[in-house]
Amino acid sequence: MKIVFFGTPEFAVPSLERLLAYPDFDVVAVVTQPDKRRGRGNQLIPSPIKALAEQHGLSVWQPRSIKKDLETLEKLQAVQADAFVVVAYGQILSQVILDMPRLGCVNAHGSILPKYRGAAPIQWSLYHGEAETGITTMLMDAGMDTGAMLNIGRIAIAPLTNAQELATQLSLVSADLLVETLLQLNQGTAQPIPQDSTQATYAPLIKKADYELDWSKSAIALHNQIRGFFPNCTTPFRGEPLKIIATIPLDSTYWDGLPSNLQASLTKGLADLLNADSEPGTIVAIAKGLGAIAQTGNGQLLLKEIQLPGKRPQSGTDFANGTRLAIGEKVGRTNDE
Repeated sequence: MKIVFFGTPEFAVPSLERLLAYPDFDVVAVVTQPDKRRGRGNQLIPSPIKALAEQHGLSVWQPRSIKKDLETLEKLQAVQADAFVVVAYGQILSQVILDMPRLGCVNAHGSILPKYRGAAPIQWSLYHGEAETGITTMLMDAGMDTGAMLNIGRIAIAPLTNAQELATQLSLVSADLLVETLLQLNQGTAQPIPQDSTQATYAPLIKKADYELDWSKSAIALHNQIRGFFPNCTTPFRGEPLKIIATIPLDSTYWDGLPSNLQASLTKGLADLLNADSEPGTIVAIAKGLGAIAQTGNGQLLLKEIQLPGKRPQSGTDFANGTRLAIGEKVGRTNDE
């Protein structure tokens, strides 16, 4: 099969690697986003997919607008590809492009469709506390993740898994599922299933406001927000933005899915430390070897890992010790803010 691969971030790398290694596939070119300036030196940095493609000597095309770049459109047409494979590319393909390959354009999407259509399915599935997610391969159409489904690979979501960890897991599922899907398409055994749009939910781009923590929410809701939008959730602390990177809700029903040694650490004498009557955002306890515990609108939340402005991430214990955190202090906005 002659394939053109469209992709940009690290998430797409395992899929391209698997296609390059599979003997029945011939990846003839890669389309990725233009290089971006990053870091202190403001240097142009290639996408992870471009770096991998160049290692394999592949042609790399980087149009700023895939719909309008006539040179790239001509190249795509001239390739006479059997399939275009799209994994987290970052631009919408026009109907002209969708119609080019013999077998169509195949997308690997990071959710179990029709749930979480859109740009950030991994993040929003965690935010909403899903216990399961997966990868759906589909035949692309002109809509936003509305194409007919081909295969679904499912995985369970562990209680402490964050968006970065879940993306790594799903990237491997994507690689496996794409091989299976492409072989079925080429053999004529694929069975596209239309999506039930009445069951669709959406995962829009994450906005700055989504990162701000509201301590009147429940401990579990805050935990899901923090791991879903990892590592960028913030809350005011002593007049500066504090990043909350990892947490654990102090709810015994939630602990069932945690490792036994962590359960033991959390339960040992902890009940005597907690004060459920405090205002949301109040530090109600500092658990030895674990970190500070904050009151929320419903339950308490252990601040397992945090990051002070201009500093590296640190454990909750180091944060409490280094700042000489006192019980009764507050995180979050005050009434004056």
